[in-house]
Amino acid sequence: MCAASRHYGHAAPALPVGRVPALAVTLAVLLSACASQPSQRPVVATGTSTQATVHAPAIPGANDVLMRSLGLIGTPYRWGGNTPEGGFDCSGLVHFVFSDAAGLALPRTSQQMSEIPAPKIDRNRLTPGDLVFFGRKSAVSHVGIYVGEGRFVHAPNEGGTVRIDALDGHYWRDTYLFARRPLENRTAGGTTSGRAGR
Repeated sequence: MCAASRHYGHAAPALPVGRVPALAVTLAVLLSACASQPSQRPVVATGTSTQATVHAPAIPGANDVLMRSLGLIGTPYRWGGNTPEGGFDCSGLVHFVFSDAAGLALPRTSQQMSEIPAPKIDRNRLTPGDLVFFGRKSAVSHVGIYVGEGRFVHAPNEGGTVRIDALDGHYWRDTYLFARRPLENRTAGGTTSGRAGR
């Protein structure tokens, strides 16, 4: 489960609801282009004093994960929840999306997910479908799915709903730890599975 969701002093500001459809359309177009080109595509990394071009791999299955996670925006938060009908906590959302959209069985808790044998990804090389982890020091307490443009989908806290937030948001920039790419692990022939639990 997500320990952080039970201890937020305040909720981080969410992406305005009116922007969600526009973001979803933009991401869908970008990922459709990725899916049609097996080669790598250049991405311009901004936010620094100099711009650098990096190559983000088109990861098979990322488009399905992205679309499924965006389709769950607005689902109520529920601690221990792992279905659209019953609601989600952070790891329940990730577990459901990867199982449903990619056929990938991830562990059930955010800490267990952070330990899967999948590549760790530098923050400036994140691509849609990567898992982003938050917490303090090495203690992971929250997980979300990166969707592009510096944003991620997650189930943030009690009383809230599945939503999109910015990695640079007030709470998230201070607690970001690292990211992993489970879809790359799957395509490389690895298996990612875990035990259910809390």
